[in-house]
Amino acid sequence: MLTNLSTGLIYANPQAHIKSEHAYFPSVVCLPSGELIATYAVGEAFEAANVRLHVSRSTDRGETWTHCGPLNTERTSEMISESGRISIDEQGQPVVLWYLCDRREHPNDGLSNPENMGFVPTSFHILRSMDDGHTWTIPHRLEPSVKGCEFELCSPITPLNNGTWLLPTSTWKCWDGRLDPGYKMLALVSHDKGVTWPEAVQPMSLPGQSLIFWESKIVEFDDGTLLAQAWTHNYETGKDSPNHYSLSKDAGKTWSTPQSTGLLGQTMTQFVLDDGRMINVYRRMDEAGLWATVSHLDGDRWINGETVPLWGQNAAELTGKHSSMVDNFRVLRFGAPCINRLDNGEVFVAFWCYEDAKSVIRWFRFGVE
Repeated sequence: MLTNLSTGLIYANPQAHIKSEHAYFPSVVCLPSGELIATYAVGEAFEAANVRLHVSRSTDRGETWTHCGPLNTERTSEMISESGRISIDEQGQPVVLWYLCDRREHPNDGLSNPENMGFVPTSFHILRSMDDGHTWTIPHRLEPSVKGCEFELCSPITPLNNGTWLLPTSTWKCWDGRLDPGYKMLALVSHDKGVTWPEAVQPMSLPGQSLIFWESKIVEFDDGTLLAQAWTHNYETGKDSPNHYSLSKDAGKTWSTPQSTGLLGQTMTQFVLDDGRMINVYRRMDEAGLWATVSHLDGDRWINGETVPLWGQNAAELTGKHSSMVDNFRVLRFGAPCINRLDNGEVFVAFWCYEDAKSVIRWFRFGVE
């Protein structure tokens, strides 16, 4: 049961009567001090070339926020848009996965090619902080071992208890339609705290079923078990299936056969509670709005418990129903939740959504009984 539910805003355009400015794709961490840092993309439109990654901070468990401006103020081109995700390393310091989308060869297009769903050229970079996110290092480019494709930004870097860093992602077609490795959900692997990424493992695969695993996340349980979960889409039929999950007992080297979670949701994020249960927040596809479900594992079997709406359950036209996935992306009105545990034990969720004709970053805070 969710208790003491409250909500507010991390960021909203303070001058909407003067300029068009929308915020998308939040990512939040709780520092050992209890202070929160949020990153999110800000630009004049969902796929605008002037989208930049911004930072805000909170010292009162997310109740109020101070906008600190763009993460990196040095720009190489006005035709390179940004996004990113933030996580905490083993020393309790923030690490940002910075995602750049090169628009220079396609200045009059969005991020995806409407003919084949190919993506503009992308690159991952890492920025670190040694002072709780007040200053940042020069970006270090992440070089994946997998070539001949673009990559989805769907998750922050996930440090494991054994010191390994994982980066859940999925392969994506290049603008010209090239996809040398095929559709794959991957976890890029680093054994030196993000300096090099020489390996990639495949947490989920169902050969012969024409499935793509998007928006993947990986969490670690106290006993070292890893759980990967993803939005599951059939690229032949154009239909979504219930989200799938798989498990690893050997730090991600091998994974179980993917199975259904019984939840039909896009951009789902899960968080492991102290008692081993999971809180899952997702854009529900069989009903409107953002929802939360409490789940647990019975052995290797996923069991769903209470499901409650958080936002938008009475709203209409929040997602697209076009045959083209590119068109559906263009009309989205909310999504990409992230989850953290606050220093008082409460759960903190942030996501983006359109309210009063502008996209804002909204938060929810609650206890779980």
